[in-house]
Amino acid sequence: MVEKLVELGILFDFYGKLLTKKQYDVVDLFYLKDLSLSEIGEELNITRQGVYDTLKRAEEKLYQYEETLGLVGKFVKSKNNIKEIIELANEIKDYIDDEAYEKAKDSAQMIEDKCMEIMENSWEV
Repeated sequence: MVEKLVELGILFDFYGKLLTKKQYDVVDLFYLKDLSLSEIGEELNITRQGVYDTLKRAEEKLYQYEETLGLVGKFVKSKNNIKEIIELANEIKDYIDDEAYEKAKDSAQMIEDKCMEIMENSWEV
């Protein structure tokens, strides 16, 4: 259940604005605000069954958007590639101990710093 919650949370972050207002509100209230179906129904003035149906349709839409656009998959792949680059930059720094290679060591540090900046900014998207 936690895995599905995380997965839907990520999909919602990427594609939530593509849902209808009603679908967006139901997903937001259910997954992010942790309200029950009954509480959401009272909040939005619809039946519990209506909330359930809307939630299921919204979840299907989120998965369809990912299947079609693949933005989450691309994001995860980019993040993993950046992590590998950081590891390589760290390996380069570890190999370089002689002061004559200080410039290369600085460059490796700059690579690592830029990758960290990219990763930090990517979570803001």
